[in-house]
Amino acid sequence: MDDMRVPVIVEHAPAPFAPPSAARRPTPPSAAGPRIAAVRCALPPHRYAQDELTGPIGDLCLPSGADRALLHRVHASAGVRTRHLALPIERYARLGDFGRSNDAWIEAGLDLGEEALSGALREAGLTPADVDLLVFASITGVATPSLDARLAGRMGLRPDVKRLPLFGLGCVAGAAGLARVHDHLRGHPDDTAVLLTVELCSLTLQRGDGSRANLVAGALFGDGAAALVARGGDGSGGSGTVEPATGPRVVATRSHLYPGTEQLLGWEIGATGFRVVIDAGVPDIVRGHFGRHLRAFLAEHELTVDDIGTWICHPGGPRILSAVSESLGLSDDALDSSRRSLAAVGNMSSVSVLHILEGVRARREPEPGTWGLLLAMGPGFCSELVLLRW
Repeated sequence: MDDMRVPVIVEHAPAPFAPPSAARRPTPPSAAGPRIAAVRCALPPHRYAQDELTGPIGDLCLPSGADRALLHRVHASAGVRTRHLALPIERYARLGDFGRSNDAWIEAGLDLGEEALSGALREAGLTPADVDLLVFASITGVATPSLDARLAGRMGLRPDVKRLPLFGLGCVAGAAGLARVHDHLRGHPDDTAVLLTVELCSLTLQRGDGSRANLVAGALFGDGAAALVARGGDGSGGSGTVEPATGPRVVATRSHLYPGTEQLLGWEIGATGFRVVIDAGVPDIVRGHFGRHLRAFLAEHELTVDDIGTWICHPGGPRILSAVSESLGLSDDALDSSRRSLAAVGNMSSVSVLHILEGVRARREPEPGTWGLLLAMGPGFCSELVLLRW
């Protein structure tokens, strides 16, 4: 993997359409948007310290007697102290093929998804029958009917609930899913929309695969689910029967694909399931290009990096967090909430930004009128920005 070349991104190649910054009129900073009413995460009960997992994961991935120096290095440098796993660690050796791993994803994912969704609705003062749109994201398993459809009957969502299951976005789906909820609520201000993410990353670990990418995944990723409830208009979902939400408003969003980077991050899908692709060049792409795009997005809303008081950044790993911080010139503590999440639960793919948002709100809601930015990156290679205002 280390010998792969990082693609050269051509930023100013001729295009048939005007770039987004020229084609869109800036949204005034005071523009009202959908309001986040609740965020709730659910974590599996099987919690392990990082050093408790190093040996068992080595047994799963490496042949007997193999050198474990790289394994120990990546576990020690991952920035992770504890993680939650969908199953007890001793069960992973008995999973066998992809089918059994995916069955475990469905079973555990339904339980965690229900826990997260029930908790978020309860926090928002709503019931399952109040949900008009359910966006569901996961990259760690597949099911048809999808988990959102299975949860609809199990939890009592209305038969006419709109559903949008998303696959393939990976770590960026927490931010992208919130952005699509925003898009829907801007057009349907009387609706209540929910984003549900379920990621059981441990079930994708490839047994007998000693590649650096698989060992990094085995050191970094954790399992969990999260649900976010958002309401349009004044934050009451248009019904007038519940108190208006007090969380931040989603003011604007921005998606960005980086040309020629499709091979940097994702899955190779085969008979054994999802084999992770993590190229060492990803931090260089972030460091070289991400800051410019983020600043341009903020400038469209008459803001700068210094105006953002709360950063909710996907914790892709210590090197990714360092690259984001360097590209934006952030203070040393600006991404502390991301580092705390990474240390406590690992990288939970699309769940992570919602876990961080939950933590920000639990510690102390930011002051009214202040700005936040929720951001993530994922396969494509792509990024998603969500501008928030408390």
